[in-house]
Amino acid sequence: MGSAVDKNGRLKERTSISDTNLLLTITVVVFFALYLSAVLLLGGGFTKPQNFLNILNNNASLIVLACGMSLVMITGGIDISVGAVTCLVCMASAVNLEQQGGSMFSIIVIALGIGLAFGAVQGFLVAYLGIQPFIVSLAGMFFAKGMTTIVSKEPVRVTHEGFLAVKETRITVPGLGSNNKLGEYIPAYVEVGVIVALLVVVLLFCVLRWTKLGRSFYAVGGNNQSANMLGINVKRTKFLAHILCSLLAGLGGLLYFLHVGSGDVANGAGDEMNAIASSIIGGTLLTGGVGNVIGTLFGVLSLNTIKRIVSSLGFDEAWWSNITVAAMLCLFLVIQSIVLLRKKK
Repeated sequence: MGSAVDKNGRLKERTSISDTNLLLTITVVVFFALYLSAVLLLGGGFTKPQNFLNILNNNASLIVLACGMSLVMITGGIDISVGAVTCLVCMASAVNLEQQGGSMFSIIVIALGIGLAFGAVQGFLVAYLGIQPFIVSLAGMFFAKGMTTIVSKEPVRVTHEGFLAVKETRITVPGLGSNNKLGEYIPAYVEVGVIVALLVVVLLFCVLRWTKLGRSFYAVGGNNQSANMLGINVKRTKFLAHILCSLLAGLGGLLYFLHVGSGDVANGAGDEMNAIASSIIGGTLLTGGVGNVIGTLFGVLSLNTIKRIVSSLGFDEAWWSNITVAAMLCLFLVIQSIVLLRKKK
């Protein structure tokens, strides 16, 4: 990581921040290049502001999940249970509203409670017992999937009025909009989940950039022994990273639920892989010590932009999107390898 201590005893991260900014710049440039190419070559919906905002509307939950994943990956770990936690939160919330007379407050408590429980257990096993995070979160993924089917095997569609009122809330974006085929002006909008997701990104950016906890995440991911010599509690830092990741998985599950409006055993399927891919594309190193949630946000946008481009070209089969995403991942992994070589030099 290249960490050091200044004359006041504060942790410095010149090398890691430099690498983070480099990868962030590459991610942002790639996203704008992709979207600009789509606008110039494909036109159509890509020229309408609402098309871009729909990427945010459809992926607010993934933004939150990917940000949580980035926190764990910065510390050198991983958590593949976040997609299953999302599914469990959706199903538990749907059953609570439809069959138990729940409210918006109760499903918020359920979502954050599930996330906290998974984070506490998995974080303890990883940080204090030294079990590999992949194995721990794999067990957590299977447990969450099993619990989802115990809660309900059948899909549960929500008709709760208070929930539907929040779900159908649209926030108009001033200055953006387009005319429909009848010549009527339609203002552009975002859903409530987008506002929450962007607030999470800003909050986590501030935590990583300007707090002792954020600096500790980078130090632990860069080198555990060096971080320990600097007086950082490595075990507690890893534990808190898993707590935050699972809490964000619970929140992401709630945003997913607000978007789809139902509980289903298929909810959140593959979101853990999408979160990992978005983090990597966003510049988070798998080896830890480097990453930025702003980059993760652009990673989500890039991932879904390329999927829309592939679909617009007429390749609607799922494997074409998978092949394209795989190519993007390979590209960014090569870029990360070059950055790692630069660090060693």
